[in-house]
Amino acid sequence: MVNMPSSEQTGLKSRITDGSATIGIVGMGYVGLPLARAAAGVGFAVTGFDIDPDKVEMLMRGQSYIRHIPNEDLAALIGKGLLNATTDFSRIRDMDAILICVPTPLTKHREPDVSYIVSTGEAIAPHLRPGQLVVLESTTYPGTTAEVLTPILQRGGLVCGRDLFVAYSPEREDPGNPHFNTERIPKIVGADDPVSLELAHQLYSRLVVEVMSVSSAATAEAVKLTENIFRAVNIALVNELKIIFQRMDIDIWSVIEAAKTKPFGYMPFYPGPGLGGHCIPIDPFYLTWKAREYDIATKFIELAGEINTSMPHYVVQRLAQAIDKTLGKGLNGSRIMMAGIAYKKNIDDVRESPAFKLMHLLEERGAAVSYHDPYVLEIPSLREHADYIGRQSVPLTAQTLSEVDAVLVVTDHDCVDYRLIVDSVRVVVDTRNATRTVRQGRVNVFDA
Repeated sequence: MVNMPSSEQTGLKSRITDGSATIGIVGMGYVGLPLARAAAGVGFAVTGFDIDPDKVEMLMRGQSYIRHIPNEDLAALIGKGLLNATTDFSRIRDMDAILICVPTPLTKHREPDVSYIVSTGEAIAPHLRPGQLVVLESTTYPGTTAEVLTPILQRGGLVCGRDLFVAYSPEREDPGNPHFNTERIPKIVGADDPVSLELAHQLYSRLVVEVMSVSSAATAEAVKLTENIFRAVNIALVNELKIIFQRMDIDIWSVIEAAKTKPFGYMPFYPGPGLGGHCIPIDPFYLTWKAREYDIATKFIELAGEINTSMPHYVVQRLAQAIDKTLGKGLNGSRIMMAGIAYKKNIDDVRESPAFKLMHLLEERGAAVSYHDPYVLEIPSLREHADYIGRQSVPLTAQTLSEVDAVLVVTDHDCVDYRLIVDSVRVVVDTRNATRTVRQGRVNVFDA
């Protein structure tokens, strides 16, 4: 491996150590904005890059568009001159480190869509200079950093490992988790040359509680996929157990509560109406796609995917059965209120939420669907289900509940009045065990 001249390497290392390094973060979403706050919070001068001028304008006013990032935090950092944002990618040349936090969705055929990584690489490549560190954080298949991003970055003649440092460090954000913010979550870093690895490790050591280096960028990419495949497989297992135990008249929630008292060999996973968030519904398919290159069939992972993607259909069927049993009618013409559309509790993030698949299936069968979500007052821009953009949350009152035939609990927000729901509606289908605290009058509550 050709090493970068020691003077440039030492200069960058020195700037990281003394906090004078400038950091650019490309993509100011649910990963990039918390990372920017963490970096600016320890004294680095951070510039956020985004193609959305509305986001940039909001940030420069000190306004957060992510619920768990307070306006006060941003305003304070901007006031100190530690945080700013721009759509001007020519300012990449002024950055010592560039951290890429852009989406990696799936195509309609469930194949990796790395177009955001490619377009970001093409946007920054003309403005790169010797002595910069570029780190990809976007979740992707093993080999993306070396096979996709690095060749783009080298188009201008810079050589990675000599003129330019490139590493991979998978994001590990858990939006809304009060116990683990960006700074408290350990980081993995991997690179294909020792200088890049050392610099990436050094930078993230300034930002987070712990950093572990692995042997290559591909290894770090594989770590992220392994973490989320683990969750996807275990969620699929418990979803399948829920369906089995339902037939046996056994409460899956009681089973899990009892099983998790075992102090070894078991950890609890919980069933739900389908997978949500940007990671777990998507990441396993990145590995199944890459595995085909090596003539390997990922049967176990694909089976888990089939189970999880089938859950919205199961929930709709359970809802139809509950309405038929209680009201003597079908879904066609029924009025359904969905309680919660965020992909998990107590956040405003709707990325890949199963709520939209449920809406589609219900409306396809003739139901009129409304929703209540105190965190999502209006459905934002979506890559899919564009017809729902702009639809607004309805108030949760005795009056609005009297106007529906059933409530489908999709997201178990803590602040929702489940007592009111159970008391006001003849059919409540609960996919999250959210109504467990309502101990009286539960004859109208059905699990799904």
